[in-house]
Amino acid sequence: MSKKRIVALALGAAGSLMLVSMGHSAEIKVLSTQATEEAYRELVPQFEKASGHKVTTTFTGTLDANKRLAAGETYDLLIMSAPSIDEHIKTGKIVSGSRVDLAKSGVGVGVKTGAPKPDISTTEALKKALLAARSIGYSTGPSGVYMVGVFQRMGIADEIRGKLKQTPTGVFVGSIIASGEAEIGFQQVSELSHFRGVDYVGPLPADIQHFTAFSSGILAGAKDADAAKALVKFITAPEAASAFTKRGLEPG
Repeated sequence: MSKKRIVALALGAAGSLMLVSMGHSAEIKVLSTQATEEAYRELVPQFEKASGHKVTTTFTGTLDANKRLAAGETYDLLIMSAPSIDEHIKTGKIVSGSRVDLAKSGVGVGVKTGAPKPDISTTEALKKALLAARSIGYSTGPSGVYMVGVFQRMGIADEIRGKLKQTPTGVFVGSIIASGEAEIGFQQVSELSHFRGVDYVGPLPADIQHFTAFSSGILAGAKDADAAKALVKFITAPEAASAFTKRGLEPG
């Protein structure tokens, strides 16, 4: 990101940052799933420099994030799929009205670097590729849940059941594609398209593509809620959009 864009980000968030910084320099604790991780990692150091606050982030999978919250771990901000944020609002773990949508991601397809890329241009072509594959990787997160439904709607769930390889929570599907454990794999575009050892084939065909919104929410009882809100404002500023788009995410 250019120096001008960094300055613009700092100025765009200056109002909210100033109000918080006048009080104290906060340490913001964030619990986040991994779909927006790379864009977030680019933006957070800029926020820290502009605000004087420190951001400590735990990245993990959806199931583990929910376990941590259920176990009583404390954070100021939660980032995960919008439906999950809404569920936590219903249970009172997230402050009502605090949800902010960060970005959307579709589901992508990858194979090991150097391997032949299957034809996924149509749903029928993808179906043939799945039936021909020796092993198929998918996640425990939103993309994995969705793909299980796709396999069922294609009518091949029983035929491919023995070939399915599901990664544990927090483990990227790209890791089992790169190792050769999965011949073909599915995950959010933002998590798969730049994974080392993986050749990105492309997104799912348009007629079966599914976009998941990833959102933030302020945890009930957050110690630094105002600082967390300033962080969210910073990473959702218009000047921050390129950090998401270059990783296959649609801001907002």
